[in-house]
Amino acid sequence: MPREFDYRSTWPYPADEVYATMTDPEYLRARLAKIGGPGAALLEHHPDADGVRYRLRHGLDSQDMPAAIRTVLPGNITIERAESWKKQGPGRYDATVAVTIHNTPASAAGGMQLHDANPGSELLLRLDISVKVPLIGGRIEDVVVGRIGELFDLETQFTREWLEQRH
Repeated sequence: MPREFDYRSTWPYPADEVYATMTDPEYLRARLAKIGGPGAALLEHHPDADGVRYRLRHGLDSQDMPAAIRTVLPGNITIERAESWKKQGPGRYDATVAVTIHNTPASAAGGMQLHDANPGSELLLRLDISVKVPLIGGRIEDVVVGRIGELFDLETQFTREWLEQRH
């Protein structure tokens, strides 16, 4: 049964500025270089008049995973994340997110909303995480949820620092 993951972050900057930062290829490459793990890369980036879509690759070193996970998923783990952002109106953006964890029975999909809030802006994320492994799938989902939370905390901190350096 899929596990829901919700995440919220707030920014002292308007949604338009946060969106421009979060979808900028220079920012994405810098973020991946700092926190993306082994083999991290910006694989695709396609802006258009309505928004942007891009695909990222993250890597997880197997040594950073709990022993129970390493027995089921030996070796490093490669994660691809596709995001497709669309402007919905003044100060409001929605995104779809699809996560593929290669060579594993795990995946995630969901959406994000970025909107102006008084003051600044707010980002909301909801993912459904699924691991199709009999008996221990729930334990693996718990680990994946924890890792996703850690990743979004790191991404939020990186974004905050990036924006602060430009002000």
